[in-house]
Amino acid sequence: MKAEKRFLSTIARRLDTLGAITRGQRQTGGQGLFRAEDNLESAYARAALRRLYLLIVAGKVQGCSLQTFEESTGLKLTDANGIKDELPPITTFLNRLLALTIDLQNILFARFEQLLAARIEGAIASGTYDVGLETLRAERFTVLDRQAIHTHAATGAVTTLLTIAQRERNRPVTLDDALDHLADPRAASLVNERSGRAAVRVPTTSLINDDGSVERRVRLIQPMETTNVPVAMMGDTHWVEADRATFTKAWEAEVASVPEFTDSTIHMVAGLLLPIWKRLPNESTRVYRLQTDTGERIIGRRVSPAWAATATTTGTTALAPDDAFAALMDGRTILDLVEGLQLRRARVMGANRIELTGFTDTMRDRLKTYGLFGEIISWKLRLFVPTDISGTAILARLLERFPIERVAEREAA
Repeated sequence: MKAEKRFLSTIARRLDTLGAITRGQRQTGGQGLFRAEDNLESAYARAALRRLYLLIVAGKVQGCSLQTFEESTGLKLTDANGIKDELPPITTFLNRLLALTIDLQNILFARFEQLLAARIEGAIASGTYDVGLETLRAERFTVLDRQAIHTHAATGAVTTLLTIAQRERNRPVTLDDALDHLADPRAASLVNERSGRAAVRVPTTSLINDDGSVERRVRLIQPMETTNVPVAMMGDTHWVEADRATFTKAWEAEVASVPEFTDSTIHMVAGLLLPIWKRLPNESTRVYRLQTDTGERIIGRRVSPAWAATATTTGTTALAPDDAFAALMDGRTILDLVEGLQLRRARVMGANRIELTGFTDTMRDRLKTYGLFGEIISWKLRLFVPTDISGTAILARLLERFPIERVAEREAA
């Protein structure tokens, strides 16, 4: 029965609590046996349940009308003024599910699970999902720079901004693994007409939007990334089905082009955090730990290159093009340039791009000479900085002519 997951949820929640008490970390109690969706009493589950109640009242849960729900569960969702302000809590809802028929359990729980998965996936994508203390893993961590950004007057404790070089080993999906996915009759081999890249299209879970509509999606598995794309959007992309030989050639070429390692730079604020907590980026409160090659253990908050560049200064910043490009692609930073221009990451045709907005007609030709390219989307010209290997050089030319006036942290979606 679907409702039996109520018992699994209790076990997952209590093991998380036990881990927090005994080891200082929630995830140590469950030893990774449970998923985020298994805890049905989290803040995400409560938000999903409220949305389920609203959909039931609106008559958008097929197979379970408001009258059926209230008569079967004994729970009242409405009063003389409409939907009640105080709706039944998650624990009551889960307990009442156990008394329902199997069919009604499956209907309600399936819709509830979809709403819960959508909220957790959205939180993970925006960087706001709380998983407790996370451990960063890589082949190598090397501290490049330390900068004190705050000293507590009473205790002398220091808050330090660390610049850390990170080397990660790339592990692309092999051709054999990709072909294994194609054993599913619903899967398909794709090649992008524009980039020549290969992908395997497989079915994945659908999402339920806040208005109750179902958003059907597919998953695109590529050598170095996996993304979920709405089915309605696939027609606007350049992915087309390809025969096995064309797909194999494209996949092997992409895997061969992947370097053994990827080097990057991360920034962490460590030490005494509470006095400057409000100064830290508000899009995520995740706390990370790592161990450097020299054995030093670091615990702190990760911050973007843009925030790090302005940690000790205000106003105009001279953010390096490499850092600016990384910050924009990360999606959490907006760069305001002089003359009213603005750079930010935008999702277009299922791909992340760096978009320039605020330009006038007189600027258009000059901006294109710097290397920006334009596309007509919904009868409007939009300009983008390429995200390939030439992107950093083009961004450098743009910032030389239009310096950064302000760096802002983007609000979480």
